[in-house]
Amino acid sequence: MKPIFAFLFLISANYTYSQSMKINLWPEGSIPLSIKNNIQEQAVSTDIVRIGKVQVPQIEVYLPNKKSATGQAVIVCPGGGYSILAYDWEGTDVAKLLNAQGIAAFVLKYRLPDSLSSTAPEQVPLMDAKQAMRIVREKAADWNINPNKIGIMGFSAGGHLASTLSTHFEKDTRPDFSILIYPVISMDKNIAHMGSRNNLIGKHPTDAMIKLYSNELQVSVNTPPTFLIHATDDDGVPVENSLLYYQALIKNKVPAEMHIYPTGGHGFGLANGNRSLGSWPSLMIEWMKGLNNKY
Repeated sequence: MKPIFAFLFLISANYTYSQSMKINLWPEGSIPLSIKNNIQEQAVSTDIVRIGKVQVPQIEVYLPNKKSATGQAVIVCPGGGYSILAYDWEGTDVAKLLNAQGIAAFVLKYRLPDSLSSTAPEQVPLMDAKQAMRIVREKAADWNINPNKIGIMGFSAGGHLASTLSTHFEKDTRPDFSILIYPVISMDKNIAHMGSRNNLIGKHPTDAMIKLYSNELQVSVNTPPTFLIHATDDDGVPVENSLLYYQALIKNKVPAEMHIYPTGGHGFGLANGNRSLGSWPSLMIEWMKGLNNKY
């Protein structure tokens, strides 16, 4: 390929993969469990884009070129301890990577638990995730997606939301697969990420609430096939979160693949430039390709 054509190709590819549109999850004035307030959404851009105090939940739609589309789609849940959303680092950057592989992606800007804006704060993230799944399935034909190949992906607290949808779904909201990256899984204080736990279910939750949102206890034979990534030295979300979820999947005969890296800490995102961790997106893509033939 001559240099000028290569340059134009790169521009075209970047343009194709970066185009997006935003869709509100709920009609104006009818967001469930919301309390009328004057709270304004916050967005801070430093090293990454952090979004907080979400009042109008949305999905940001990233569609690959139709010629390269695989029919698969992923709803991406950024993390942030149920306090903020690491919106580009664990959201839009991931969507663009998926698009480059022919996979449609939908970055979920979900409501964060807040007693000032919701009557049941712990319920609103899952409620938004379920609605996102409904919308993507309903519009699958318009977006060149196979409605039976729509997965959920989450990082850290977003991984907790993704695993919650994977274990607390309704008939029309079950993901076809799950991708959990250094996920918060358990609300057990011995291994929980306490910031996520406190923000989601409060500092003094009941035993019933702890059990309900400890997703290693909620896995069943109907939990979707799952791919997990974690680092052993994660001092934010202990690796035991992924280990316990994996064990529960195997116990219930749910297809699962897990990769544990010796180092990497927490919040490494796509790990671009890291010789070891940087391999995980490729492993994920290969796993997703295998889904087309196995499950």
